[in-house]
Amino acid sequence: MIEAAFQSASGPSPLRLLVVDESELDFELLVATLERERFAVSARRVSDRAGLRRALADTPWDVVISDYRLADFSAGEVLAIVRAEERVLPFIVVSESIGEENAAAAIRDGADDYLVKGRLARLAPALLNALSAAQQRRARLENARALADSERRLHELLAHRDAVVEETRAALAREIHDEIGGTLSALHFDLAWIARNGDARSANRASLAMDTLARVMQCAQRIQRDLRPPVLDDGLIEALRWQIDEFRRRTGLHVEFDSNVDPLPLTGEAAMTVFRTLQESLTNIAKHARASLVCVDLVVRDGQLSLEIADDGVGIGSQDLGKPASFGLRGLAERARRVEGWIDVAPGARGGTCVLLSMPMPAVQAPAAPIAIEA
Repeated sequence: MIEAAFQSASGPSPLRLLVVDESELDFELLVATLERERFAVSARRVSDRAGLRRALADTPWDVVISDYRLADFSAGEVLAIVRAEERVLPFIVVSESIGEENAAAAIRDGADDYLVKGRLARLAPALLNALSAAQQRRARLENARALADSERRLHELLAHRDAVVEETRAALAREIHDEIGGTLSALHFDLAWIARNGDARSANRASLAMDTLARVMQCAQRIQRDLRPPVLDDGLIEALRWQIDEFRRRTGLHVEFDSNVDPLPLTGEAAMTVFRTLQESLTNIAKHARASLVCVDLVVRDGQLSLEIADDGVGIGSQDLGKPASFGLRGLAERARRVEGWIDVAPGARGGTCVLLSMPMPAVQAPAAPIAIEA
């Protein structure tokens, strides 16, 4: 390994140049050519793999220039070693004539330029172009890393938000059940006592108040179920059945539910993803679809769970999916991503809309025949 240092009179930081070449004469000619073009250069020559790896490890180079043909390896291998360092370095091939096909292959493999030894008039502009291109690549990589980091932080924030929302829902449901439910029950007992033991006028007012109280208790129970249905503790399939039954009761729509598993051993965030996907899909159908039939199919096979919700309504267009306010579907997609799944929304076979959730899960032994539940 031979090292030479060159500095221009103007005194800028020297260009750190690593040359991979077996010829000391060619190395000196290359450095002299750059010096004539008023480049301040700090250059080193290496001629084998070990020297190349050592040089890359101990110095932050600005550019690498390599001969195409070397005794033990080629410019392609040099480029692969340089790229493996995960540093964006300009790479120029300077060699004897190697033919247009090999020169094109070198450029295609990632070299910035190719020059013929003995004809180095284009070396300075080629070097400047390579340095500029490398700077642009670094900027793109930095932007990509910043974007990836921003997306990662956003996903973490969304995951935290959903976890907090679910915890808050569960806490509110418990509060409604324990505190408000208990208080309303106590009030019901008091009004019942008045209705039994008070005078006729008080008993009549107490009876009317008990009717109002019954509606309040039903409302509290509905809110509690919407926040976190107690049926979730009975298993996911039961929770889906309850949700479909509630949807049918509210809307009067005909709903078919088919599943090839019961029970479904799914808990935690994965179970909540399935439950919320069905909940949001049914809510959208009730609001927008103008449907008469809804089909819900749950299939577990080969370690993959698929939940399909299809209706025969007016359908959903691509312009609807792209609306800035379509947070429901975006939230479902984010939930699915966190359990390594995905959501697809497309036209359904019946002309309406089909929402498909697909996600991995442990293998489940399915029953011999599908379970069909018509709600």
